[in-house]
Amino acid sequence: MTTDYISADSHIVEPPNCYIDHIEPSYRDVAPRIVRHPDGFDTYYVRDMEKTASVGLIAAAGLRNEAQQKFIASATFDETPRGGWNPADRLLAQDEDGIGGEVIYASLGMVLCSHLDYDYMNACFQAYNRWLETFCGHAPDRLFGLAQTAMVSVDDAIEDFRKAKAMGFVGMMMPGNPQYEDYDHPDYDALWECAVDLDMPICFHILSSRGGEISKALEANRGHPLNAFLKIMRSVQDMIGLFVLGGVFERHPGLKMVCAEGDAGWLPHYSYRIDHAVTFHNPGGNIEGFSKMPSEYIRDNVWVTFQDDWSAFQVKDLLNIDHLLWANDYPHSDSTWPWSQEMLVDHSKNLTDAERRKITGGNVRNLFGLPS
Repeated sequence: MTTDYISADSHIVEPPNCYIDHIEPSYRDVAPRIVRHPDGFDTYYVRDMEKTASVGLIAAAGLRNEAQQKFIASATFDETPRGGWNPADRLLAQDEDGIGGEVIYASLGMVLCSHLDYDYMNACFQAYNRWLETFCGHAPDRLFGLAQTAMVSVDDAIEDFRKAKAMGFVGMMMPGNPQYEDYDHPDYDALWECAVDLDMPICFHILSSRGGEISKALEANRGHPLNAFLKIMRSVQDMIGLFVLGGVFERHPGLKMVCAEGDAGWLPHYSYRIDHAVTFHNPGGNIEGFSKMPSEYIRDNVWVTFQDDWSAFQVKDLLNIDHLLWANDYPHSDSTWPWSQEMLVDHSKNLTDAERRKITGGNVRNLFGLPS
């Protein structure tokens, strides 16, 4: 069974051989791998990182409440859904959720984005890309992979983009922090020109920026532990502000940025707030050299993904509806799988059929150039 629905943000459960079998030999002994915790559950080992993620944390789709918490705390890799790492089973999982394809992000790769050794990160990402190429090659009309780049340097990143395009990937999953300077620095202009020329969207996922990594994101700044969950979209908000106010979109109007799993209902207020900031608190009422207000760059250059954010549907007329991307987040614990269709019927009641088709599939096809 296939449908027009496409998840704009789904994930991998990196299997035991993902890095070990594909990493360059000098890193094989320290390649990321799954290890058994003394308490009996499986977790990921990453050199020089004390906290990473348990396999249960990234593979608990379909579970809720006590059952989910038990699985997260006790699961071994053999207990995870095969659709997280086996492409044939992944297609069955898509069928069960009523979708016809997924854009694939890494899972452990989000943790690795915060690693302080960029050469190690690069070796891991090159290995992951090799593994993912084979995974997506099983069904290139339904599995649409995003490569990863470590952002070691501008030149290295340009080469990563070119290799990713040649390998059939549809975009690039970016670490929140490059090794040198920051993404609004003019030295990165050559990379953004490359991304535009290759028509490769740059994709920033929550939990992939330093300071927003999983080990810290699970800790509340204050109060109830669940307060931590409410802050995790801040990293993608910061990324939008960095690119907009740093003039990246002014210099590169064709650049496409995706902010993944940060929801969308907050974006109208954020867009108002960024215009308010430059109008009232910057000389001249805007950033010098800007041809548009900041909110217009958000409208034209930023796409956002969300799962069960019903408010995103309610504020669609305050947003660029062509840049709203629904996702199911399979197989993560926050996934709407396998109840996505029931949820969408309820949440999208105020949409026309044309609007629903855009948000649940048409927009992501247009953004990434996916086959129809």
